[in-house]
Amino acid sequence: MTVLEKGNITIHTENIFPIIKKSLYTNHEIFLRELISNSVDAISKLKMASLAGEVTGDIPEPEIILSVDKEAKTLSISDTGLGMTVEEVKKYINQVAFSSAEEFVQKYQKSSNDLIGHFGLGFYSAFMVAKQVEIDTLSYQEGAQAVHWSCDGSPAFELSESSRNTIGTTITLTLQDEELEYLEPARIRQLVSTYSDFMSVPIKFEGETINKQRALWKESPQNLTKEDYLEFYRYLYPFQEEPLLWVHLNTDYPFLLNGILYFPKLKPDVDVTRGQIKLFCNQVFVSDHCEEIIPEFLMPLRGVIDSPDIPLNVSRSALTSDRTVRRIADFISKKIADRLKSVYSEDALEYIRCWEDVATFVKYGSIRDEKFKKQVEDILIYRTTYKPEETPKVEVQTEGDAWQNVSSTSEPLTAIEQEGYTTLKAYLDRNKERHENSIFYCTDSATQATYVQLYKNQGLEILFFDSFIDTNYFIPFLERENSNVKFTRVDSELDPTLLEKDQASEIVDPNTNKTRSELIKELFEQALNNPRINVRVESIKSDDPKGTPPAMVLLPEAMRRLQEMTALMQQQMMSFPEDHVLMVNSSHPLIQNILNLSQGSIISGSGESPSAELAKNLCQHVYDIALMAQRGFNAEGMTSFIERSNSVLTKLTEKI
Repeated sequence: MTVLEKGNITIHTENIFPIIKKSLYTNHEIFLRELISNSVDAISKLKMASLAGEVTGDIPEPEIILSVDKEAKTLSISDTGLGMTVEEVKKYINQVAFSSAEEFVQKYQKSSNDLIGHFGLGFYSAFMVAKQVEIDTLSYQEGAQAVHWSCDGSPAFELSESSRNTIGTTITLTLQDEELEYLEPARIRQLVSTYSDFMSVPIKFEGETINKQRALWKESPQNLTKEDYLEFYRYLYPFQEEPLLWVHLNTDYPFLLNGILYFPKLKPDVDVTRGQIKLFCNQVFVSDHCEEIIPEFLMPLRGVIDSPDIPLNVSRSALTSDRTVRRIADFISKKIADRLKSVYSEDALEYIRCWEDVATFVKYGSIRDEKFKKQVEDILIYRTTYKPEETPKVEVQTEGDAWQNVSSTSEPLTAIEQEGYTTLKAYLDRNKERHENSIFYCTDSATQATYVQLYKNQGLEILFFDSFIDTNYFIPFLERENSNVKFTRVDSELDPTLLEKDQASEIVDPNTNKTRSELIKELFEQALNNPRINVRVESIKSDDPKGTPPAMVLLPEAMRRLQEMTALMQQQMMSFPEDHVLMVNSSHPLIQNILNLSQGSIISGSGESPSAELAKNLCQHVYDIALMAQRGFNAEGMTSFIERSNSVLTKLTEKI
């Protein structure tokens, strides 16, 4: 073999880091990604040169072939790209400071978006795992000589003739003893699947193509079906529930970006700070971490973002914060908002179906991003007790002889309200005559069911704020945004319209010189014997007093919120507030019966009649039931409740 040249690799210290000594990348396995990317780059360049009329004859079928020789400890990557001449090997391999892609982009500037030329230093990642690297290459240029290049990881190299007789390049790595895992077929398949699965060129290994190739995000949305998007999601995230909806990103100005983002169903244990979006650069996988690109509130989204305009460091594994990244983040936020608005306007049922999960994104985004808030503020919806009048239906003929009932109005809000949802503005407009700028809300439909029913019975509308983000974050945010609006939870205080003046409670008893309300209050205070419980006597308005609760526990709004915030800051569960109001319903027959029982005349040896003693136990029982409705019992309280209940039932079955 004729040696053409020997020498030292030229390293321009002003342009290059000490890359050969394994400091270019922290993750060794990406060497295969880099070499495959370079091969795809070479194949793309050959195609473009052919289109420019610079290639005589047919170009070979594009493919990349991987092969291993365990006995020789070698891994080879062979491509059918444009190859290199002797001069190009000297320039692009020996003079590490230059990138072949940079010159090529200048030459074919209009088509440069298809190149992976950002990664000029990728070839030298081979030395992280190889003790020797060899190149056999033949340029597409007419009359070119095949070249063999060899280097053992030192600045010394050898350049000689090669026996290669087909256009393209083969890189052969003789692996270091501690890197022999890269000779295992399973490991190679895993690396291709991770990093190069969506490269447009077939990657062949052991006689079969092992990469998917089809990058769905690069295709036009008009050419894709719902099943295409779902199949792609299943491929990216196997064994997951189907996504709620998705957004296809596609722009070439002021930056180049493609992608598909999916809204997943949110699990209770989802980590909203950890991104699951895959970052690609020209279909080459770069990272699972897109924190700098994706706005914080959209981190739980899944999918793919691909852009050659995202600035990366030399290893392509970290992003740098700059103006382009911020503009990309704004673009993604806007596209997400546009997609949600289109679903809201076009398909109310679909919007509501997705809302339980999507609401978390939208509410958090409204809190964190002023631009996003302005984009989505009109499509924030809330479950409500409001029931609109039935909208007339009309029949329209569909395909064939089938007829379908549809609403006579296409107004999105009307359709939303027919499904039990509304907007904040619609709520305030609808209720301004009864309680202007006041919003009654519920956070737990089970615990607060009694309170909600009282409001509904009097025709008062309730909104449901029952997601984890609402109480401590979103309601305070809405109050800041609507400073003239008061938010009141249904169990914090009863609206005056729910109460009525009980004339009987105002009549003074000549024997005690106290009103009935005062006697009831005194009776409950003595029975409970707890100064932190504020007993209040009111009459709940109702046509059927038996259908109202005999007593209710109320939690003052300001005090409850303070305790909730304290518990949140201390990362603890909020304990039931010791300071609370027991509102006794004087119009309920049970309360009147207990009062009558307490006034029994037969005195026992203890100085108290058995009926009075039973009355006190019943007061405690009424309080326990009201407390239970608020889930205010701890384990000790539940034990005491059971004991008291047994005692009351025993006495009620005795002859008094």
